[in-house]
Amino acid sequence: MKIYPLRPRAVPAAQERFRIDYRAELNDAQYEAASAVEGPVLVVAGAGSGKTRTLVYRVARLVELGVAPASILLLTFTRRAAEEMLRRAAALVDGCDRVSGGTFHSFANTVLRQYARLLGLEPSFTILDRADAEDVVNLLRSRLGFDTKERRFPRKRAIAELFSMVVNRNQSLADLLEQSHPHLLEFDGDLERLREAYGAYKQSRQLRDYDDLLLDLRRLLAERPETAEQLSRRYRFLMVDEYQDTNLLQAEIVSLLASTHNNVMAVGDDAQSIYSFRGANFRNIMDFPRLFSGTRIIRLEENYRSTQPVLDLANAVINQAAEKYTKNLHTRRGGGVTPLLVQGADEQTQSRFICQRILELREEGLPLSEIAVLFRSSYHSFDLELELQRHDLPFVKRGGFKFIETAHVKDVLAHLRIAANFRDPVSWHRVLLLIDGVGPKSAEQIFEWIQGGEPAERLEAYPGRAAYLSELRRLGVLYREIAADTTSPGEKMWQVVAHYVPLMRMIHPDDYPKREKDLEHLLTIAGRYRTLEAMLADMALEPPSDSVGDVLAAAPPDEGFLTLSTIHSAKGLEWRAVFVIWLVDGRFPPYFNVKNEAEVEEERRLLYVACTRAKDFLFLTYPIDVYDRAAGVVLGKPSRFLEDIPERLLEPMVALDTIEEEL
Repeated sequence: MKIYPLRPRAVPAAQERFRIDYRAELNDAQYEAASAVEGPVLVVAGAGSGKTRTLVYRVARLVELGVAPASILLLTFTRRAAEEMLRRAAALVDGCDRVSGGTFHSFANTVLRQYARLLGLEPSFTILDRADAEDVVNLLRSRLGFDTKERRFPRKRAIAELFSMVVNRNQSLADLLEQSHPHLLEFDGDLERLREAYGAYKQSRQLRDYDDLLLDLRRLLAERPETAEQLSRRYRFLMVDEYQDTNLLQAEIVSLLASTHNNVMAVGDDAQSIYSFRGANFRNIMDFPRLFSGTRIIRLEENYRSTQPVLDLANAVINQAAEKYTKNLHTRRGGGVTPLLVQGADEQTQSRFICQRILELREEGLPLSEIAVLFRSSYHSFDLELELQRHDLPFVKRGGFKFIETAHVKDVLAHLRIAANFRDPVSWHRVLLLIDGVGPKSAEQIFEWIQGGEPAERLEAYPGRAAYLSELRRLGVLYREIAADTTSPGEKMWQVVAHYVPLMRMIHPDDYPKREKDLEHLLTIAGRYRTLEAMLADMALEPPSDSVGDVLAAAPPDEGFLTLSTIHSAKGLEWRAVFVIWLVDGRFPPYFNVKNEAEVEEERRLLYVACTRAKDFLFLTYPIDVYDRAAGVVLGKPSRFLEDIPERLLEPMVALDTIEEEL
């Protein structure tokens, strides 16, 4: 393709060009990153170093320089992060609200809706969430005869996770089984057959799962060079947040999108790469300068969160890493207390110390909402939860059932997915099985009948048993009502909820009032959208997480709740006081990770992330007597990551009963 070069615009004097005094608003390293324009840039942003602020000001500066907002693409790992950055940028400079921003998956969804037919898809394809994908896997598992009692074939969830890992790690199923799941090698042939059947099933019914979005986008860019060039010229400035969390597929997509210009700014922290279990690849951020020749590396090292004693410990932990971008976190904050390494006789002593110290901090004026207890694995907090209840300390534990995973919300969304794609078998089966008297075989027969024509007409003309004919006709009336293109997503949702609530009250007679509150929340969400397709895509890609019923069930105390959280779930958050528990070798890092050097290094980074969540107070705790199911009570020792930490950085302390001291 020929190129017609445009002459550069006349450049005004610096003081006339920018409304914002970027040098005054940013520190030197942040300013260097925000003022970078052409070429590849890697911003190694230490914990709490203001990377979000840097990205916001970089967007604003590009727009002030005259870059068309629509040619800037900001890719993040949550929609909320992208929206927040662009909102802040728009408050600085007009036009930033027209910058393209979102998650990799939402961007892929947008592009694929436009180019779907190049891949043999219809633009109206349905996105399966993880639970729906598992149901499809289970259906095919049964059809292929892999669910017989004579064989201990993997369950649907395990299979779906394996298939997802194949995509996110960009490796074959055979290699994945050999490397990570050798106990399943005997099923490798059957699992491969099932994976092929799963792919064919989705393709024939216009279904895509979460991972397919990235696969399809990569395929589009790799196999359609003219489309790749078109998209690359459309998005001339790429910015990727949390680059250390990208997988191989996402890194390849970034490379393909930058094929005509190489204007990529990747922002991340190698020391916070902790999601390999999701497919994130540590090598992406380490190899970025090799992939993009001439990369400029900028380090953000000034921390705006923690005191220097907390940072000194974090630096000491990560400095032992085998491979890293060397950096030294520092702060202008004065004062601070040395972190403590607290030894307890056993798990109960550890829990008692934490509760007592929390009560003391609260007496000193620290609200519970500013205190967190972090742990490597969810079960590590079980004893502590009992002790917190004894002390009447209210807490929330991050995790559990999400709003979008509740049965009643999934039921309503299934009705709407059918309206968007009447060939969606997963949603049809879910909707049909709600009807009294319809079982799996009947649902399959009804579904096949419906595919023979217009859904509403087929439902109303179904020649089956009289027991559920009236309910099928009622369902047909519903689809006739919501089929109109002029009906908004909010109106469609209201019609579905009105149809569904009588069924829900029969299915969930004990707690339907709570579930109705969730549906009211769902109606509010639907009212924000202009199209049904956009709403369903967001529900699959970035679902809301809080159940209104749960929130209203118990009003929080004035000071809020203490937070219990796995370290993985705590990334990106901060508290004034943080306890990191069970720092025992064999638990942190776990026994099953200590034979693999790469996994040990990721565990080290996990501890670094935990330490850098603390603003003022940091307590690392471990018990001496550790119960092991195989060996009984064994002697524990502090995590290997703490072995060479000097006492001036991590002060040792022993939690003892006063009676023991007197003896």
